[in-house]
Amino acid sequence: MELELGDVQTTALIPLVIKASETMRKNARIKDEKAVEIINVLNIDTKQYDKFLSHEGVVARTIMLDRQLKEIIEKAPDTVVVNLGAGFDNRFSRVDNGQIWWFDLDLPDSIAARKKAFPERERVTMLPGNVLEDGWCEEVRKVLAGRKSKPVFIAEGLFMYFTLEQIRILLNVLKDNFSSGTLIAEQNSKLMQRNEKHHDTVSKTKAHFMSGTDTAQEIVDLTDGIRLMEEHSFNEEMKKYSIRGKLFAWLFPNMNDRWATFEWGTLVN
Repeated sequence: MELELGDVQTTALIPLVIKASETMRKNARIKDEKAVEIINVLNIDTKQYDKFLSHEGVVARTIMLDRQLKEIIEKAPDTVVVNLGAGFDNRFSRVDNGQIWWFDLDLPDSIAARKKAFPERERVTMLPGNVLEDGWCEEVRKVLAGRKSKPVFIAEGLFMYFTLEQIRILLNVLKDNFSSGTLIAEQNSKLMQRNEKHHDTVSKTKAHFMSGTDTAQEIVDLTDGIRLMEEHSFNEEMKKYSIRGKLFAWLFPNMNDRWATFEWGTLVN
């Protein structure tokens, strides 16, 4: 498999490598056999993408988001999920209940690479598009028609590569095209943005952190009509598994990434 990815899209290899590495561990906390399969055919040096803090962070965010999505889907079994900047993520396989519809949205080069790795699947659409433009929204609206639940949008490993102005544009694309919805987005800290050269894996790529926030309220303040529902540091999960994770949470409580959940529109479509 040959991959041609841009600088930012190359960062999709980090969670891919880590999920594969974790899956192959004896007491794996997450399982992603597709990640193992892809890594086995890629001719890349995986060591640079699998460092302790990034490994624990990816595992933590995977566990936390899988858990949250399963709770949402349990309440609304026909949920439509749009994975913004999907990369090589295989979350659909872990949360599918046989009724949800899933969109993996990414830039054309990333979707081209993804199509080499993933087969066509029922209720899964690999959708090329720019999240900052609304050309992809009509495909999602077609599937939403007749469904009672509001759409859920995931932004994992995305916001930190956008400026705050680009994040504002994305929020407005969502609000302007979907009357209501939920956005679950990973937040980067300002401290991490300032110290990106010390990041254990992203620093090995050509990508750069373009923004950071101290609280998700800063995202809410970018535009009207967005509500912050909850926010959780990855430290909450990371500290459960190792002394180093506990020490990091204690020494750097505000440096780790966070999950934040936002909503807009009416609570029910």
